[in-house]
Amino acid sequence: MISSVRGEVLSVGLDHAVVEVGGVGMAVQATPTTLAGLRRGQSARLETALVVREDSLTLFGFADAAERELFGLLQTVTGVGPRLALSTLAVLDPSSLSRALADGNLTTLMSVPGIGRKGAERLVVELRDKVAPPDGVGADLEDAAMPSVVASGTMRDQVVEALVGLGFAPKPAEKAVDETVGDLGDGAGSSAVLRAALHRLGPAR
Repeated sequence: MISSVRGEVLSVGLDHAVVEVGGVGMAVQATPTTLAGLRRGQSARLETALVVREDSLTLFGFADAAERELFGLLQTVTGVGPRLALSTLAVLDPSSLSRALADGNLTTLMSVPGIGRKGAERLVVELRDKVAPPDGVGADLEDAAMPSVVASGTMRDQVVEALVGLGFAPKPAEKAVDETVGDLGDGAGSSAVLRAALHRLGPAR
């Protein structure tokens, strides 16, 4: 199992980054928040989890070991695979997720696309005793520097595609992106738009 990667960041996309390790470019799927901390041309280290399927090998990357553990813990729940686990961490940061599980907050858990009431109830029942409620409020992610990773001309379609990949329906995703761009302005970076659109979509479910 590949538990971590370290190397130069060759590229950063909306849903993945490519990190050069020993001369090999490794594609690592990650949340917008994790990707926001990466810069092309700089060295980075990511905690990783390798998911093996019959027809694929997919590497998922995380900012720290705690986030990776939550990723694995989520997949112990019936009906939760790696994609849904990553979507959960994209919509809810580890602090918010741990708090929602500990408090049994179904509304917050249902803000994740693909998780309905029954799924949220399963998450609480199976994970409530396995996570510790956060001691304090998590870092303010709104202040994080979000890199611009695509040209402005194609940003809208790219962000909508990323949201659809996370499980949101196309029409709500398009509406959220259009409203977010209207609020932030045309000069906003694609990752900033993606993160803000996630916040806008989450409470709407």
